[in-house]
Amino acid sequence: MGGHRSGATFNGPVMPFSLSRAVILAPVILITTSLFAGRSTAFAQAPPGSATAPAGDSGRLAGAGAERGAQPIDWSGGGDASRASRQAAVSAIPFSRLTPAAQQRITAITNRPTLYRHLSQQSIQCDPELFLFVVRHPEVLVGIWELMDITEVKTERVGDFQLRAVDGSGTECTVDLVYGDATTHVYVADGFYDGKLTPNAVHGKGVFLLRCQHGVDVQGNPIVEGTLDCFVQVDHLAADLIVRTFGPLIGRTAENNFAETARFIDQLGQSARNNPTGMEELAMRLPQVSEGVRTQFAGVVRQTAARHHVRAMDRRPTVSRASLPAASAASAAASATR
Repeated sequence: MGGHRSGATFNGPVMPFSLSRAVILAPVILITTSLFAGRSTAFAQAPPGSATAPAGDSGRLAGAGAERGAQPIDWSGGGDASRASRQAAVSAIPFSRLTPAAQQRITAITNRPTLYRHLSQQSIQCDPELFLFVVRHPEVLVGIWELMDITEVKTERVGDFQLRAVDGSGTECTVDLVYGDATTHVYVADGFYDGKLTPNAVHGKGVFLLRCQHGVDVQGNPIVEGTLDCFVQVDHLAADLIVRTFGPLIGRTAENNFAETARFIDQLGQSARNNPTGMEELAMRLPQVSEGVRTQFAGVVRQTAARHHVRAMDRRPTVSRASLPAASAASAAASATR
């Protein structure tokens, strides 16, 4: 596992980052691949509007998993795997706004997951539009990490709301964003692991529900609080047994990945506020990112900095003439008549 590493410079302070050289992916992709592989993955600080993505209609429906209605494995090591938490998460999925095909694809997994985990709430300081952009374009984070030479993950956007990822260690997955609005995003993942940990390829599917609340802190800075619910289904009986064996490790891995990803997005927001010029230059040379997304990201950074500047100006104390000492007030009046 790697120690502290400094990353790309942004014509200003170096963005702080500490991260392992294991599998490094954006929140949903990373958790998906690490769950399929059943191995520990350490991560670092992670990386609004309203839009509904076309529901994924692929026919990759779930195969064998836990029996319908059965309690999935309890991932010890943080988070919540209770039946009540799982039912609350399912109830929060906006099924009425999804196509029948997307509903079927999701319920085939959520009705009988091999593993379920509600990850602990994370709170970060981040501009809402920047947060939304990163959540919907995780290849931006992966591109930053590649520039920092801390990942071998390769991503490819294969559709407006679909991303394919390969981790270089045997895991491949496709992640569809089937729904997204200001507070809720639903991802459906389909992939496999074919590496050293298992004698045969392990196929799996997952549903990931990201729920966020937006607010401000005492200084008026935007705050994002979010949780992630993970439903994972493994098809093969042997793989199911392997995942059960690694259950506690997987639970800790998912919890750590989510927390460290949140911290990275917090740092990304800090860099956008304090060094927008450097961040814009970085955006335009990101690998694994299309020219259009690079340009959009640079624009979001610019707007984030502008909003931060407005908030900072609004917080500046104002001094009225009435509050000045008499001598100072007289001097100010005299200056005004010159």
